[in-house]
Amino acid sequence: MNLLLCGNKKVFDGALTQLISITNKTKEPVNVYIFTASITRIKPDYTAIEDDQIEFLNKVVKSKNPKNNVKKIDVTEMYEKEFGYCKNENAYCTPYTLLRLLADLIPEIPEKILYLDIDMMAGDDIIKLYNIDITNYEYAAVREKYGCIFIWPDYINAGMLLLNMKKIKETKLLEKARNLIRNKKMLFADQDAIYRSTTKKLLLPRIYNEQSKFNKKDTVICHFCKRLLWKPYPHTENYKQWNIEEVHNILKCYTFDKDLNEYIKLKKEFEMKKGKINE
Repeated sequence: MNLLLCGNKKVFDGALTQLISITNKTKEPVNVYIFTASITRIKPDYTAIEDDQIEFLNKVVKSKNPKNNVKKIDVTEMYEKEFGYCKNENAYCTPYTLLRLLADLIPEIPEKILYLDIDMMAGDDIIKLYNIDITNYEYAAVREKYGCIFIWPDYINAGMLLLNMKKIKETKLLEKARNLIRNKKMLFADQDAIYRSTTKKLLLPRIYNEQSKFNKKDTVICHFCKRLLWKPYPHTENYKQWNIEEVHNILKCYTFDKDLNEYIKLKKEFEMKKGKINE
């Protein structure tokens, strides 16, 4: 199975928790590509994911299956060429959400690849998702929990995209999306650009991108995204899986405790190793 993640050095906790949950629940080899970039002209901490972080992630996934692999792809130059100083660099999320829109420009990206936001955990074997036939579609996705009500009935959440790169290159979906990003200011930049550029998509059940219920037993992919709550007053919550105390006490989610306990141990191991090197 081919996976695509995106982000800077701050996504390490998300990538570690997510890959633990995925590799703990599948026997299939997992090939992970991580797009990263250094965009420090926007913020000083927008630095590329570090090589020692990639090395550690690779070690962790290979401990589950020797055929597993994690590879870093630095797209800084490509990002600047396509999106530098564009209308949507400072959109609702970080510019790193735009990196997946470069996938068709990277020759080594395979014809079928599963993109996942970093705040997702696998509740079941993702082979159930990966094996869905998308031959005749550009991608498969799940409706956005609020967007399908307030924006459009088939509006998608782009946090999970099962991509058919062959079809995407034929229809030029990502090329069209990049053009929109450069030239039109949009509320949900990358997500809007993908939705507006789509020719044909396959809508999947929510179990493949569950965005609000964190303890459902049939969930394949659980998305720890921002939630809108009405009580005791209208407000949002945005707790990620690595915010373990909040996941337990506020979200009342214990589904991923085995994965998260492993994460705690491995994170300590990484920090100790990094500390010794820095000494």
